[in-house]
Amino acid sequence: MPASPSTARAINDRLALRLLQEEGPLTAGQLKQLTGLSRPTVADLVERLTAAGFIAVVGEAGEQRRGPNAKLYGIVADRAHLAALDVRTEGVSVVVSDLLGRVLAEASVPIGDDTGTGPAVEQAVALVERTSEEAGADRLHTVGIGAPGLIDPATGDLRDSTGLPAWHRRLVAALAERLPGARVIVENETNLAARAEQRDGAARDRDDFVLLWLGHGTGAAVILDGRLRRGASGGTGEIGFLPVPGTTGLPSATDCEGGFHSLAGAAAIERLAEEHGVRAPRAGAGPWAAELVGAAVQGAFGGVGPDGGAASAGDGTASDGAESESGPRAGSEGGDVAPPEKPGSEGVRAVDGTAGAGSAGPGPAGAGPSPEIRFLDALADRLAVGVASVVAVLDPGCVVLGGEVGQAGGAVLAARVEARIRRMSPLATEVRPSALGGGAVLRGALLTARDRAQDELFAPPER
Repeated sequence: MPASPSTARAINDRLALRLLQEEGPLTAGQLKQLTGLSRPTVADLVERLTAAGFIAVVGEAGEQRRGPNAKLYGIVADRAHLAALDVRTEGVSVVVSDLLGRVLAEASVPIGDDTGTGPAVEQAVALVERTSEEAGADRLHTVGIGAPGLIDPATGDLRDSTGLPAWHRRLVAALAERLPGARVIVENETNLAARAEQRDGAARDRDDFVLLWLGHGTGAAVILDGRLRRGASGGTGEIGFLPVPGTTGLPSATDCEGGFHSLAGAAAIERLAEEHGVRAPRAGAGPWAAELVGAAVQGAFGGVGPDGGAASAGDGTASDGAESESGPRAGSEGGDVAPPEKPGSEGVRAVDGTAGAGSAGPGPAGAGPSPEIRFLDALADRLAVGVASVVAVLDPGCVVLGGEVGQAGGAVLAARVEARIRRMSPLATEVRPSALGGGAVLRGALLTARDRAQDELFAPPER
């Protein structure tokens, strides 16, 4: 059955608005070309969207032609303002943007472990209010929040989680109270990071992938057929609880110690670096583990960055494919960003041993691989245990090493993990470094807020 005239108009309007969002300002002629609609239909929708306050003339096309230049139409960006929050156990980061997602102001505040629930909530809410004022936003339309923990799939609320600060749950209610009229959305931080990598980062060309989050803690997000998968209780991706070899026990229902977290969490990576003599200064509020991994990459490959060149070549074994003695197989203890031109293309991916990474950073003659190489190999051993489990169950074809640690390891660490998965699994799996790192959570929260606001504002009027 053909669409009714009102339905057809609504569909055309949303198509035009989506193109203006993705492409930026366009002329009526360009809208006609991109939509395939007739000239009169485009003229009608431009008039309709302009009258509704959704679009406005923002300039003129600089085309060389006879007659006046064509008008350029763009979305009215200040029609609504948005906020995004990255809520961590140690503090909060905030960005405020316009309706197009352009960041107008940003700020962060540390919140110590000894801060009470009430004062912590007040610090976070006050930060949002100050940042909004700095951005010139009289009110916020939508607020997107990324936080650790489980999101109830039925209600969308952040569930009580053992080990997480009580102020996290209180913050959502406080924001709704202090920001009247604002839509407040909370989502698991790793899920938001995956959405950001899918839209703007390392997985832009993938409908199926898993993001392995490596920051202060560990987590995973699953994207299959282009959709985020949550599971029956919202707990898909709680990989920190995965029982793995190489730990001193098993995780419990209330504590992931003894699970994959004990191998790949920041504290475990820091201990692993100490065992191998890898050192780095503590810088910034991010996990020190990321600084250590970055220092190992720099030290092993003579200043080649984590995304760079032939440093990522080889199968990443310490010597002729032997596993590092500090990996889990030996029972070691462990308790707006510009995306790459082509996702996953960074670095050389040779794995035939002719350009092995083990020879890229040797110590003195006859001494074998350097401490940095051995540390990276041992870390890749650990990560491969978790990745192999994900691959065996989901067969995503691609795993992105996300978070601050994943970005610091870059193509060097990703290539090492991929080589191990190739030996451990018959399922072809590409391992890519994050393009967004720790900033992926804020980016994902902002994208979520923008999509929700535009869906509401651009929805056809109810009849």
